[in-house]
This record gives sequence, structure tokens and C-alpha cells, in this order.
Amino acid sequence: MTLLLGKKVGMTQAYDSEGRMTAVTVLQAGPCTVMQVKTPETDGYRALQLGFEDVKKSRTKKPLLGHAGKAKTTPKRFVREWRLDQDEQVEYAPGDAVSVSVFEGVGYVDVAGTSKGKGYAGVMKRHGFGGFLASHGTERKHRAPGSIGSHASDRGHGGNLKKGKRMAGRMGGVRVTSKNHRLLLIDAERNLLVVKGEVPGPTGGYVEIRTSRTRRQTQT
Repeated sequence: MTLLLGKKVGMTQAYDSEGRMTAVTVLQAGPCTVMQVKTPETDGYRALQLGFEDVKKSRTKKPLLGHAGKAKTTPKRFVREWRLDQDEQVEYAPGDAVSVSVFEGVGYVDVAGTSKGKGYAGVMKRHGFGGFLASHGTERKHRAPGSIGSHASDRGHGGNLKKGKRMAGRMGGVRVTSKNHRLLLIDAERNLLVVKGEVPGPTGGYVEIRTSRTRRQTQT
């Protein structure tokens, strides 16, 4: 499995050989630094830890400075770790650089990021409720959630509020994985990936990129 950290540059348009327009997202992918390679002998499990984008030492805590020092590199702003299979071999050592060229020959990727925060939202915006009728007699209840408790829907357990009830609340700002993006272009000189469609998060948001787990990698 190919892994890389990056940042969302933004969206634009691309055209194929037949002139059809496609919405694409440009990702700055790497270069990343291998911060640590975990093994069952030393850590009890196998994992690969990558870091992306340098950060000032004055803005880093001492434990993280020491962690980066073991890999003989500078502290990183965005660090993530991936579990690996027990029989999966790791070709990297702490301090090695991983560039966007590792995606050569990859057809589809999964992108994980933090979605845009929408703040406190009602049920119509958050869950897509239809709302009440706007006919005569409906007074200031058009966007209300309606009844939230019922004896009928949970017979034998009372009319209390049921766990998981869809209600108003904080919307967005959660981890989202967008799957099976077709990889259209790799720019090794500028460390850019161009993928089809939209990916989670705002412009400038950090993302995790890996080869797709549910799609064949051959492009058709």
C-alpha cells in the first residue's frame, strides 16, 4: 500500500482528449519524511510514521523535538501513522524522504481529511429533513424537527429520547475518507497530484493519500 501526506491546493477543471470537462482537485503530496518505522520486536506492531511540512523549533514541544531528532530531521507540522500487515515489508528507514513519485502506476487513490466545519446547524441542513408544510395554519414551525420522543417507536422501553436520534447539532469538522478518486496527473517536479472529483476539507487543509483499497488500479 502506497501512503503519503499532503495538502489540498484547490479545485480546477481539466479536459480530456474529446473535450469533456472534468472537475479535479490539486493536491500537494509530499515530500514526506519517515519519522519512525515500528516493528513487532520494538513496539509490538508494525507501522510506518510519516511527517509533512516543517515547523519552527520554537513552536514545537520538547518531546516532539526529540522524536524528530532520532530520525535526524526537523519537527513536522502534520504527522500520521499507518498500521501495516505483519508480513508487509518496509523499504524505508527513519529520515528517508518519500516523494510523489511513489504513486507511479497507481490508478485510483483514497483521500482522508477533516471536513469543513459548518457550526451549529438545524435538522434540515444537517440531516436533510423536509420540514413542515408552508400551508395556512403552520405557524413558525417550518424548519422544526417535530416530536423527538415516542412510545410507539420503542414499545416496551418508554417514551424517552432514543439513542442516535437525528437532531440539531454541530455539523462538519469530522474525519471523512473519500474513496476511489482516479489519479489523472503526477507532477514530480512540483510534488503535485491531480485527482478526479472533490476531496474533504477546505483549501489548505491537510490530507492523507493512499492507494485505493476497493478499486482495481488499472485505469480504463
